[in-house]
Amino acid sequence: MEKDFSPSMADFLHLRGNGLAKGDPLALPLVQSSMYHLPGFAETFPFYGRVSNPTWEALETSLSHLEGTPCLAFPSGMAAITAALFATLKAGNRLLIPSDGYYVTRLLSSNFLANLAIEVEERATSAFLDGGFEGFDVVLVESPSNPGLDAVDLRQVASQVKACGGISLCDNTTLTPLGQRPLDLGIDLVVSSDTKSMGGHCDLLMGHVASRRTDLMEPIKSWRTISGSIPGPHEAWLLHRGLETLEVRYERMCSSALIIAQRLADHKAVQAIRFPGLPTDPSYCVATTQQRRYGFLISLTLESEDKAEDFITHCPLLRPATSFGGLHSSAERRARWGDAVDPAFVRLSVGCEPVEELWDALCHSLDQL
Repeated sequence: MEKDFSPSMADFLHLRGNGLAKGDPLALPLVQSSMYHLPGFAETFPFYGRVSNPTWEALETSLSHLEGTPCLAFPSGMAAITAALFATLKAGNRLLIPSDGYYVTRLLSSNFLANLAIEVEERATSAFLDGGFEGFDVVLVESPSNPGLDAVDLRQVASQVKACGGISLCDNTTLTPLGQRPLDLGIDLVVSSDTKSMGGHCDLLMGHVASRRTDLMEPIKSWRTISGSIPGPHEAWLLHRGLETLEVRYERMCSSALIIAQRLADHKAVQAIRFPGLPTDPSYCVATTQQRRYGFLISLTLESEDKAEDFITHCPLLRPATSFGGLHSSAERRARWGDAVDPAFVRLSVGCEPVEELWDALCHSLDQL
């Protein structure tokens, strides 16, 4: 039987408190200093803000508890992806990425990595296992894909990539460690944009990398220090605070999304819908097998671009904004960013509003189209 690495959220909430001395503050202190008092030899003391910071180290302790393995914090999700790729790739290597995943990963690969003699190939998530992984040095997968919500068997990806001598990397932003645990499925590296639901309040940019392989984490940490791709202490402090309510927020968002997806599937204005928790969804079987929650993202297609815009703009409980995972439900037409989707395709991020009030607002907006 496989070991269960699920984090205890009760222990998580007291992770810092149980190590405090008498008189210590319960809230994590925010350390802004770039310099440290350091007479004589440095030894193992902190010596410079680009190398270490007590606030982000406390954050990494919390992230490590959630992931069940060491974590490194970064100033954004793309900084985390960049570090993972630059630390594992070299000239002459081959990289496989999803053609339907987060588009900035594709831009990083085509605009920069390809110029460094790295061969980049793309493959759709729904067909990611087709063709195998022979000859690929690094394979980056995103499941569910963003924004289409296609899923792929991560255990199969990890096993096959390992058999071919490659490194597997999973972007787990859409689900968080509470919704899916790629490392438990054999994936080598996990990256996440903690800007989204991990932080949850739309007031920070952050990301992290997690792995059980020290041979991979050491060069990634070195990349962070040398490149200066470090998290700001204030952002680290905000994320640490946001993580303390993650379980409560995530439970509400995922539970509401399932209810709303079921109702949207029956609404006459919805031409098509994708949500891994619907038994009719192409991702349902894989999601049910490997995910712990179906997530809070819903993809729906309306009749036209104009109607999609009207739906988003005129719903009082939807914020028309890019990104996702906040307390407030939000939505956007992803075609405006160049994703290969229908012009009327809408990515809906379900927030923490009471589900019946949210549904009433969504339904009313759809009814007016």
